[in-house]
Amino acid sequence: MTLAAFTGQLLAFIARLITGAQGHWKGCPPKAEQRIYIANHQSHFDLVLIWAAFPHELRASTRAIAARDYWTKSAFRRWLTTEVFNAIYVSRTRSNPDEDPLEPLVEALSNGDSLVIFPEGTRSNKGNPMPFKSGIYHLAEQFPHVQLIPTWIDNVQRVMPKGEVVPVPILCTVTFGEPIQLRPGESKVDFLCRAREAVMEQRPDPLSVAQPVEAD
Repeated sequence: MTLAAFTGQLLAFIARLITGAQGHWKGCPPKAEQRIYIANHQSHFDLVLIWAAFPHELRASTRAIAARDYWTKSAFRRWLTTEVFNAIYVSRTRSNPDEDPLEPLVEALSNGDSLVIFPEGTRSNKGNPMPFKSGIYHLAEQFPHVQLIPTWIDNVQRVMPKGEVVPVPILCTVTFGEPIQLRPGESKVDFLCRAREAVMEQRPDPLSVAQPVEAD
């Protein structure tokens, strides 16, 4: 086993130990088919939590999106995102007006990879997600055959709030909803609003109990 593979398994174990990292597949089964998981974003721990909630076969085929300015600040962060999570770096600001920030995502989807995307573009601790940025709309337009899976990460902001580096043991869940796709003739504004609402609809109902799927 390589160091990167061992580190991935160790992080998944730690995440499950601290949070439970339960994956609730409410609207779709955990199948290793090409998808784009669109999730709320409240903590740097979000990626690890989704990783731990995925069954092993999904981890192998799914790549996360990582902000270049944050995740390349140190050699360790760069190694963690590239070697362990096989992440794709994106720039949150354009230094070159001709640069297309979606180009690496388009390339990954063209190669058959699945993606985990946080459409807000940055972390928020206000409960509801911030308005979604347009990138997810353009990807849905270019890859209409790829299902979009609305995903809600619950309680993670209490595990590692913005600005904190030490996680606090609190039960967390990741709920995967029913796939959505861009409708014929749907405007960008309408689609982004509908996608955001679909993510918020995955919030766990405290009066019901979903059946978790244990990650390997």
